[in-house]
Amino acid sequence: MNNHVSSKPSTMKLKHTINPILLYFIHFLISLYTILTYIPFYFFSESRQEKSNRIKAKPVNSKPDSAYRSVNSLDGLASVLYPGCDTLDKVFTYAKNKFKNKRLLGTREVLNEEDEVQPNGKIFKKVILGQYNWLSYEDVFVRAFNFGNGLQMLGQKPKTNIAIFCETRAEWMIAAQACFMYNFQLVTLYATLGGPAIVHALNETEVTNIITSKELLQTKLKDIVSLVPRLRHIITVDGKPPTWSEFPKGIIVHTMAAVEALGAKASMENQPHSKPLPSDIAVIMYTSGSTGLPKGVMISHSNIIAGITGMAERIPELGEEDVYIGYLPLAHVLELSAELVCLSHGCRIGYSSPQTLADQSSKIKKGSKGDTSMLKPTLMAAVPEIMDRIYKNVMNKVSEMSSFQRNLFILAYNYKMEQISKGRNTPLCDSFVFRKVRSLLGGNIRLLLCGGAPLSATTQRFMNICFCCPVGQGYGLTESAGAGTISEGSVLHVWDYNTGRVGAPLVCCEIKLKNWEEGGYFNTDKPHPRGEILIGGQSVTMGYYKNEAKTKADFFEDENGQRWLCTGDIGEFEPDGCLKIIDRKKDLVKLQAGEYVSLGKVEAALKNLPLVDNICAYANSYHSYVIGFVVPNQKELTELARKKGLKGTWEELCNSCEMENEVLKVLSEAAISASLEKFEIPVKIRLSPEPWTPETGLVTDAFKLKRKELKTHYQADIERMYGRK
Repeated sequence: MNNHVSSKPSTMKLKHTINPILLYFIHFLISLYTILTYIPFYFFSESRQEKSNRIKAKPVNSKPDSAYRSVNSLDGLASVLYPGCDTLDKVFTYAKNKFKNKRLLGTREVLNEEDEVQPNGKIFKKVILGQYNWLSYEDVFVRAFNFGNGLQMLGQKPKTNIAIFCETRAEWMIAAQACFMYNFQLVTLYATLGGPAIVHALNETEVTNIITSKELLQTKLKDIVSLVPRLRHIITVDGKPPTWSEFPKGIIVHTMAAVEALGAKASMENQPHSKPLPSDIAVIMYTSGSTGLPKGVMISHSNIIAGITGMAERIPELGEEDVYIGYLPLAHVLELSAELVCLSHGCRIGYSSPQTLADQSSKIKKGSKGDTSMLKPTLMAAVPEIMDRIYKNVMNKVSEMSSFQRNLFILAYNYKMEQISKGRNTPLCDSFVFRKVRSLLGGNIRLLLCGGAPLSATTQRFMNICFCCPVGQGYGLTESAGAGTISEGSVLHVWDYNTGRVGAPLVCCEIKLKNWEEGGYFNTDKPHPRGEILIGGQSVTMGYYKNEAKTKADFFEDENGQRWLCTGDIGEFEPDGCLKIIDRKKDLVKLQAGEYVSLGKVEAALKNLPLVDNICAYANSYHSYVIGFVVPNQKELTELARKKGLKGTWEELCNSCEMENEVLKVLSEAAISASLEKFEIPVKIRLSPEPWTPETGLVTDAFKLKRKELKTHYQADIERMYGRK
């Protein structure tokens, strides 16, 4: 059941349509250029070659169940970023003293907003944004100190919970730093959570105060505040909403500025405040999990510091010249960790959103600049959904080029892939062919970090080639404070493009593989040990809030008192010590005839087809074949329908049996090309006219599939495809 996908350059090339005689001449010129550029490469790149081939992690002993550690932490796991800075308030104080007047948090000014009517009659809100306005380290520190003091004046006590339900923005980080300073336990909620999930989290944590934005107060909180009886104070980060008087008696709405002013006035009187201990809870992070109601993960100060220590070590030459673009949800452990890494190393953080990220983003008015063009970041984190979207958009533009332009792009792409596989650079291709693609993200990106879900080999290879920067894949969970593995950004090569390869353990944790008999995975397997991934170390969190049974099921302490997390993911260690994700316990389904199907493997093989925007494979033990739900790409499906002579509205095409069969043929061909077994290939599918977004409740905020909700949503189609009318 190992879902290894071949990644040799020869099997991953784009196909061109060039006259064979002309092609020979072009290849002659390329060979001549390669020989000339190889001479300096040979003399100056030996150390880089050696570095890329070295062992990155080793088992700590010779037993099959031995933990693997990074070669940089074989003698002991790292747990502290700076000496003596064992809580998050101390880390920020250290950074404030070191980088005092340097710029830290940036926000773009909104110059104008207008409604734009689309051809289909829908109205989209478009914005014109100005320059980034910056707060220095000192500014942020003072605002956080005053805000925390103001919350204290409103009755917030140390070691009690306060919720933040807000989009990613500078005020989110200021509020978080205030909570870390004053030892308030920050309950984080995704801005896209539905009403019942928000009510569950707020009532479970018994919060009396919540930090939010005007928009979320109007669109989400207003309808549910009556279901949260303990709520007393609502703090809006961006001014008082116009209809605040509608709220139930006993609830007071404040602006963040007013709470800061209250705190500044009170701080004149030198009010003492309680400082946290390393073992105190810093964050209770509610995961928009793929099953059931969200669970709150208790993350201590020492957990977060260990996690960001491990992450920072894996980012080469991190420092004051770096600019990070923050647009993923700060309620997600990947974004929070990445921003805390930047804050502690003197980097600037410019805020953005998925709707304003690039010049072509949905809320940016045509002709005005998106956030990446203005900020020109050097570092960026992304989830596969965002990277897949960029990949498909660029490849669609390539298909629309003239024949000459398209073939030039493809030749450069294939040439660069060959050179990367040998550890070489391609400065001419980067400057003349890929410069325009690179400018989509500002032109200065030097490292892209992907996490949240597995990134397909095709997309990872594309991002590395076209954006002329390494793509580091990260693996970690909220339950491990985001820590696990990161592939080394400085030495990514084509052989790192095996699906699921996520790098070596971070210096803050160790990883072992536990036998899973039912799935047939053992740590004694040859040629590579395989099994369920267990993560151990200081970054492993305290467990689930008010859920001891689930905590006992997923966490344990060993004889040395070290905490371990059972991830439910299946991995294997490769000879260089890098981990590869090959399966997931929950994704494994036994068919009626006894074969095991990995649903994630099926989806990974088919998700990158131009025709597919998203796909969910489904199977159960009562039937002998796999079925699937597919969100088709509108442009590709409409073109396929035109070729086949089928007409109708978008909904009619998606509901057409003929269209289902045509798409199924494309999927089957791709599945065979990807070496799926016959029993793994979907036999029937349902086309969905509606995309799956976090708002629909069918995917999480990291765009992972919510299988239970998808099964319920498509229950009638499941019965139809399995022959029960």
